[in-house]
Amino acid sequence: MTLSASMVKELREKSGAGMMDCKKALVETNGNMEDAIDWLRKQGLSAVAKKSSRVAAEGLIGISINGFQGAMIEINSETDFVARNELFQNFVKECCDLVLTHKSDIDNLKNLHFPNTGRSVDQELSNKIATIGENMNIRRVEYIEVSEGILVSYIHNKITEDLGKLGVIVAIESKAKESQLLEVGKQIAMHIAATSPKSVNIDDLESDLVKREREVLIDQAMSSGKPKEIAEKMVQGRLKKFFQEVVLNEQVSVIDGETKIKDLINKLSNELGTDVRIRDFKILKLGEGIEVAESDFAAEVAATVGIN
Repeated sequence: MTLSASMVKELREKSGAGMMDCKKALVETNGNMEDAIDWLRKQGLSAVAKKSSRVAAEGLIGISINGFQGAMIEINSETDFVARNELFQNFVKECCDLVLTHKSDIDNLKNLHFPNTGRSVDQELSNKIATIGENMNIRRVEYIEVSEGILVSYIHNKITEDLGKLGVIVAIESKAKESQLLEVGKQIAMHIAATSPKSVNIDDLESDLVKREREVLIDQAMSSGKPKEIAEKMVQGRLKKFFQEVVLNEQVSVIDGETKIKDLINKLSNELGTDVRIRDFKILKLGEGIEVAESDFAAEVAATVGIN
């Protein structure tokens, strides 16, 4: 069998695999293109299994917005270098668009058809792991919508358009025009990125979170020798401070350092002559909650090259 450069090039374009892998695949399958693709997939899945135990805490947050609908996704890789790889970036964008279009959770997303590949999203993930050579993981997705008003996004540590290390989408509900809501929406999105609130309003906070905080505060007050009745009254004031720390509408804007977010919204409502409210928000921070073992990089390098 004669193996031509054009055959290797064609297989590389179809599979995304490396040049040498494509050449080997064609040799192993006697030049049959479809069999070579299957061979690469099998090899890719083998490579994925070897890489799956490696911690992936880098990567990208992606955002996709279309009108009143928005989506966010976190896809992790092992190193920051991969976040600057165009293949990886395009994968994140395509996956985020699929979440937006299908309002998908992670399980549904992985079973969706990945565009122009003949593979599912999960299969394409395996293909990217084999091609790029790092463990990767689709970790979190978020979907958000508003019936009227505007969705405003913010990307921190932006790598490229709508891709970065931290993402926020905030839903501002109002009958006002988009242009009238955009500036305040941007300020609130940036504020959320800086403060990571737990909810929009006090009533939206998880009851277990409030209960746990109350119990801690009561124990602290009583341990200082205060009777329970006095401790209960002290806790009310301390809970108010807690709400100001974790509830978006109770927080003071980081933009001006003076105005509460709810007062900012009320002022805009009065100026526009129509109700404006923050309906919801989503925030994703890259690698949040992933445990990464610290290592001595110099020692690793020395061990790799055999230096004692």
